Amino acid sequence: MINMAEENFDEEESTVETFDVNYSCLRCGTLVSNSELSRLPEIKCICGFRVFVKARPPVVKTVKAI
Repeated sequence: MINMAEENFDEEESTVETFDVNYSCLRCGTLVSNSELSRLPEIKCICGFRVFVKARPPVVKTVKAI
């Protein structure tokens, strides 16, 4: 007999969303996705540099002041 708590746990696992985040190398500017970095044994760019910054979209968000 399956416990209700075990059934709920299985459902929650299947609904986990993964987001693809893009990073760029600080030295050469190569764009690398999060999934590509996770496959590598160490976090390193093809140029050998280890510093990445999160690539942001070119859209500027404006927030109305209160």
